[in-house]
Amino acid sequence: MNKVAQVTLFFWIMKICATTLGETAGDLLAQTMNVGYAVSSIILLSAFLVTLVMQLSAKKFHPTLYWAVILTTSTAGTTMSDYMDRTLGLGYAKGALILISALIVILAVWSWSEGTLSVDHIKTRKAECFYWAAILTSNTLGTALGDYLADSSGLGFLGGAALIGSLIAVVVVLTFYTKINRVLLFWIAFVLTRPFGTTFGDLLTKPVEKGGLNFGTAGSSLILAALLVSVLIYTIKRDQRALAHPA
Repeated sequence: MNKVAQVTLFFWIMKICATTLGETAGDLLAQTMNVGYAVSSIILLSAFLVTLVMQLSAKKFHPTLYWAVILTTSTAGTTMSDYMDRTLGLGYAKGALILISALIVILAVWSWSEGTLSVDHIKTRKAECFYWAAILTSNTLGTALGDYLADSSGLGFLGGAALIGSLIAVVVVLTFYTKINRVLLFWIAFVLTRPFGTTFGDLLTKPVEKGGLNFGTAGSSLILAALLVSVLIYTIKRDQRALAHPA
């Protein structure tokens, strides 16, 4: 049995909610609560490891647990990226280059080891470890790319979100109307949803004078958490109804 979520429309909705929430919640801890990027990274990476161990120990797919791991990769990715880019002074471009290289290595070793990168075949412990390593790295990478677009490219929060949203739309069109490898398109879309979440999260949290909507990190996190939980509950009940009435 595949222990990860099926890739459907609701998967992408929850992925964007989770990655955006990861940005706002990570900033809430590191910036608003003034915990700092290093300590926040340790706290959130520890939370990720706890949820990951629970996920790896599970015998079947549990939606709530799965999305808890996705959320912790997003929050940990936010603070780890900020620590690399800001505290260590690597900058967005150099930080993104390091993370892109790391993601390519993970995917290459995964493909060599398992013979496929398809997320429809995550049925072994080793494949699942590669899967979560790739997700954590891609979410950290996406934070660096999103911050670069929002802060350094001149596009601003709205412009950065619009650009990434357009690229995601292109991937959707390529998926439905071309024969380009679907696994490749999945991972491109998976990486792109993270900078979209980063720029959209900044749009929600930043003050109006900086081009944001001024919901703040706490208010934005509450809104996104409520949306994520609502969609999760809907999909769980939908699947339960499908099992009860297969016809």
